Amino acid sequence: MSVKNVGKVWLVGAGCGDYDLISLRGKNILEQCDVVVYDSLIDSRILDFVPDNAEKICVGKRSGKHSETQDNINKILVEKALKNKFVVRLKGGDPFVFGRGGEEILALQENNIEYGIVPGITSSVAVAELAGIPVTHREIARSFHVITGHTSENLLPENMSVYAKLDGTLVFLMGLKKLSEIANGLIKNGKNENTPISVVSNGASNGQKVLKSTLKNIAVDSQKANMKTPAIIIVGDVVNFDFKPTVEMPLENITVTSTGTKRFVNKLSARLSKLGADVNRLDYLNVVEYRNNSNFDNAMNNLNGYGWVVLTSINGAEIFLSKLINLKIDIRKLSELKFAVIGSGTADVLAKRGIFADLVPEIYTSYALGNALSKSVLPDEKVLVLRAEKGSVELSDILNENNISFDDIKTYDVLSSSDSHDSIEINTDFVTFASSSGVNAFFENGYKIGKNTKIVCIGDITANALVKQGVNDFRISKTSNIDGIIETILTEEIQNAEIQTTEVE
Repeated sequence: MSVKNVGKVWLVGAGCGDYDLISLRGKNILEQCDVVVYDSLIDSRILDFVPDNAEKICVGKRSGKHSETQDNINKILVEKALKNKFVVRLKGGDPFVFGRGGEEILALQENNIEYGIVPGITSSVAVAELAGIPVTHREIARSFHVITGHTSENLLPENMSVYAKLDGTLVFLMGLKKLSEIANGLIKNGKNENTPISVVSNGASNGQKVLKSTLKNIAVDSQKANMKTPAIIIVGDVVNFDFKPTVEMPLENITVTSTGTKRFVNKLSARLSKLGADVNRLDYLNVVEYRNNSNFDNAMNNLNGYGWVVLTSINGAEIFLSKLINLKIDIRKLSELKFAVIGSGTADVLAKRGIFADLVPEIYTSYALGNALSKSVLPDEKVLVLRAEKGSVELSDILNENNISFDDIKTYDVLSSSDSHDSIEINTDFVTFASSSGVNAFFENGYKIGKNTKIVCIGDITANALVKQGVNDFRISKTSNIDGIIETILTEEIQNAEIQTTEVE
């Protein structure tokens, strides 16, 4: 019998920028927690490592917005730990680089609470590095000095006098709002006004923006470039280097908004991110399985009365498999059944449990699935269709037209989990839709699509939902799955690059 680690607090550095810069150890700790207390500046995808039933408490802030005081954060950690919880304090960057991790540990020590520490990649080095700026370089800078620009005390004249005389690289964290004060203070205390300086906004992510200038011009240049927090400031001759990674990803500098259920959005976002895209996730749809579904239970307990089981989505397939376990139905009882699924993704879900689909249409639509079934189902065979509440009527229409006997049972619904907004406009390069319910929820929640944003959707039903919303300019992926969406976006970008090349020539 395993003993769960409880009543402990782990301080975990989330790293800076993209979620995959967290350490493997940090990820492993997150996967075990009961409570996570996190900063708002972390990449939200890191929270996907946290168990679904864990309590998630946001205590951080973005510039100018409310956050918990450090005393309250300490209190939360202590209270949760004393309730025998496995607590993770997830901090941006490293817990001890201006992260006030030491104060949190003192509070834990005062209450005799055990704690662990997982270092994180600090922005003071990594952000500069990924922007192509080394904080040290032989014969140029043999040291670097990390300074917080967040507090006025650090920018007092006597401190600026010391900073200005340092030979190494200066790295200011959280200092964008005081950029002019920093630059002028260094100049007044002896730094050459032409000393190179860089501001890196949203560093270590696909949305990174780099500005290089001189001390005398940086304040004006930063304002013109609309540099935003989070940002770091690097001062010194190393700024003149350009060591940016030269490996180019196919979707580098491309922004995509992915909409739908959390599962779909996460999967698509992960694939797009690997291709270099900067992804905005709108996972406003929830899959709600119907409980106490007597029709479903009766059908499952009498599977021998069917010749086919039809599954029209990954969600439906997973609910079917879960129901097998809940009703303690031996998988060997499925030996006489044939399975028809709408696409390869649904087929893969079954295959992982040793069930291999007998029918997968070449085109992943309800219409194609219905036509394929009409040619495959024998006259004496009955079909069990398990699908969503708002499943396509095309499938049932085709089965009726071909006099195929079937039970159409709704096993779940897809509902919007987002609050309504006042005309939030999406202005990424692309926005994707995977279902008609996703389209409807998008507009019902007040979202709008910018005029320069290209729309990519799955299937004719989703396309028809867009048309009903007054949207007529969109691309339908050739295959109704994630691969189809990605292929469509890549094709669009290749064509766009060819057009730009032609214009230059």
